[in-house]
Amino acid sequence: MTTEIPEELQPTHSKRSILSWCAYDWANTAFGTVIITFVFAVFFSRGIVQDETHGAALWSTAIGISGLFIAVFAPIFGAVADHAGDRKRWVFWLSLLCIVPCAGLWFAQPDPGWNNILFVLALVVIANIGFELAQVFYNAMLPHIAPHHMMGRISGWAWGLGYAGGLVALAITLFGLVGIGDIEPFFGVSGADSANIRASGPLIAIWFAVFMIPLFLWTKDVERQPMSFLTSLKAGTRQLIGSIKEIRTHKNIALYLVSSAIYRDGLVTLFAIGGVYAAGQFGMDFQEILIFAIGLNVTAGLGAFLFAYVDDWIGSRHTAMISLMGLIITGLMILSTDEKSLFMGMALFLGIFIGPAQAASRTLAGRLAPPGMVTQTYGLYAFTGKSVTFLGPLAYAWATAAFGTQQAGMMTIILFWLVGLALLSFVREERNGDE
Repeated sequence: MTTEIPEELQPTHSKRSILSWCAYDWANTAFGTVIITFVFAVFFSRGIVQDETHGAALWSTAIGISGLFIAVFAPIFGAVADHAGDRKRWVFWLSLLCIVPCAGLWFAQPDPGWNNILFVLALVVIANIGFELAQVFYNAMLPHIAPHHMMGRISGWAWGLGYAGGLVALAITLFGLVGIGDIEPFFGVSGADSANIRASGPLIAIWFAVFMIPLFLWTKDVERQPMSFLTSLKAGTRQLIGSIKEIRTHKNIALYLVSSAIYRDGLVTLFAIGGVYAAGQFGMDFQEILIFAIGLNVTAGLGAFLFAYVDDWIGSRHTAMISLMGLIITGLMILSTDEKSLFMGMALFLGIFIGPAQAASRTLAGRLAPPGMVTQTYGLYAFTGKSVTFLGPLAYAWATAAFGTQQAGMMTIILFWLVGLALLSFVREERNGDE
């Protein structure tokens, strides 16, 4: 069935609008890179909990708890926005829900006391909820601001710009807060009580707040008739319930949501424990981790930029499948070595496939979304992804404990990618409304 797209939902084709939309990826990726994966996650395990294995388990649990909240609220909020419009307002307030707790990480202490641990984990849970829910509304703007034949490129460019932003944020953290070799950090923050590492929280909060401004100034939003929150909530919830019931008749979309949820859970688990794994398995210090993270962001950003053209050329589904195959093959090679230099080299190569897997998945959700239900589709996209978020960390923890090695835990991530790839091979890529 083909449905004509209403005039107010037609892509705006504004270059400034598109560039400003992409700038939000530059703004928010720094949170995931510096706080969730490489810097604060390692500090939490090594400096706060002071037990890397136990710290990684607690950190993964916090990410899983935030995932449960996201799974519940993402589809509801998406349905509301499909009726009430004004997606930028949602992005703004939810971004603040990430920024404020992120700044509060300054008050974390290198103390294994439970009050301190719970305080830090609460901030991380709240910040991650804000970060992920804002992504629902931000992602849903893509089909509106981008011409259909360029969705893959624009999504890939945004992911690439996001990795570039993470790269710069990591470099500022390294040279401004941590220092390298004999080079003193230029911010001059004392290392007493790990203040230089704790300062990464306020640093990323400021970064996020400043660089998200172009989105709100220049990116065009869907304009709709004013509708109260309660009215849109009722209408959106009814539509959401109907869509969930009807999803059985849209097997192609349902299959995609399931497959992407599984392989994205593998990626989420990798992001949650990647820095901790590198630190624990190969004994990397903060300087080495930051240098490694900077290199990984370079390769991931390059992959996102290069594969952006491939996405529009061969389609989002094929791009995602190629990326997953690259992740699986390279991941197996990484697990076969215990040499630090080989690990770093192959991990950097792995990064080439991370960006395209994420960007193509986001684009494919937009390509398959029925007109008028874009935000709701991205809500379901977030819902299905977060509804299984706990499986990856639990599988990692179980395998690590059962086999007594972190390589066994990392192997579960590859299994998630394999299952997701197998299911994705049955998905048909179609234009909006063609299903």
